[in-house]
Amino acid sequence: MIRAVLTILFITFTTLGVAQTDQKKQLEQKKAQILKEISGFRSLLSKENSREKSVLTKISESEAKIRLNEKLIQNTKKQTKILTDEIYLNQLKINKLNRELKVLKEDYAAMIVKAYKSRSQQSRIMFILSSQNFLQAYKRMQYMKQYANFRKIQGEAIKAKKAELEVLAAKLNAQKVEKEALLAENLKVKAELEEEKKEQEKLIKSIQKDKKKYIADIRNREKEAKAIERKIDKIVRDAIAAANKKTAASGATKASKGSKSTAEPNKIVLTKEGKIVADNFNANKGKLPWPVEKGYMSMRYGKQRSPLAPNVEIDHGWIEITTEEGAKARSIFQGEVIDVQIISGLKSVFVQHGNYITVYGGLISTDVSTGDKVVIKQSLGNVYTNPISGKTIVKFSIFKNTTKLDPQYWITPL
Repeated sequence: MIRAVLTILFITFTTLGVAQTDQKKQLEQKKAQILKEISGFRSLLSKENSREKSVLTKISESEAKIRLNEKLIQNTKKQTKILTDEIYLNQLKINKLNRELKVLKEDYAAMIVKAYKSRSQQSRIMFILSSQNFLQAYKRMQYMKQYANFRKIQGEAIKAKKAELEVLAAKLNAQKVEKEALLAENLKVKAELEEEKKEQEKLIKSIQKDKKKYIADIRNREKEAKAIERKIDKIVRDAIAAANKKTAASGATKASKGSKSTAEPNKIVLTKEGKIVADNFNANKGKLPWPVEKGYMSMRYGKQRSPLAPNVEIDHGWIEITTEEGAKARSIFQGEVIDVQIISGLKSVFVQHGNYITVYGGLISTDVSTGDKVVIKQSLGNVYTNPISGKTIVKFSIFKNTTKLDPQYWITPL
């Protein structure tokens, strides 16, 4: 019963091990991206240290650092769990190999004893000569030859099992060392996280007397964010209508199965080529490049609460990436520029990828115009640098037709 249970567990974990290999690679890629963000954050911070920063800016930077550390901790936890499973799986394999090796050694020992007892050359000859006929003598000779070969095969099997055990033992030790390193790394990052949270609390306490003023500022940002989002949504809908009109006029309209452009005005009518681009865009989810070469995600997608005013939420339909001064925004995939608009005093570029649209906001100038075809990583324009804060921030959105998507799941490993 116990052996049956162990066998089932072994098969289960073997299957799990195969599935975890891909997950392990994805986590390693994600960790590399997080570390790149942290490096970018530290680099940009060191360049900005000479500037006088407002308390709100410092709190915002503190929030970004806390989020990066929390992402790294969560990723490392997942890596540690996979290693724990792999260590358990390899231990099961080692136990199984040890049992098999024990049986092989016992069988081999029994053969050696038997061979020793019949080691006399005279007894071997007598065994053959005592045959009742030629056929029986021939069969006995073949048996002796096969027995000798079997002994040799058993000996080689024992060597192979020992070698396999050595490889697995070395792999197990390496995994244990890797796990210990991850645990130590997590402890270090947790300590940094706690320290950063304490620093943030000090900053918040230092402005308690002006809290109402800062909360009013946050509410103004909330109103501004909503206004920007409404304008982007309208531009996207107008761009979709214009794209569909252009497709219909060219005579190349081939809507998706059973659909018509007039029936679904908020959906892009895909041509054959457009469907290929859309499918490729979707297939690259989690592998698309960032809209800037360097930087860190300073604002996430969706509802955000400020540590200053937890009851006030700012809902963003985009992410914000803080980058270096002079940075260029770049297309994350091949497509066509369907619009260039001014939003809140800065330029935004809208690029269509089949039925997906990416939006790059916060540009001071553009390198493309409506109707231009662009390739992956092509420059779209220069990102604006605020002369007061010294911050260079690109606002980045992704839409599927008129539905907003969370960009971080598209430009970072899943």
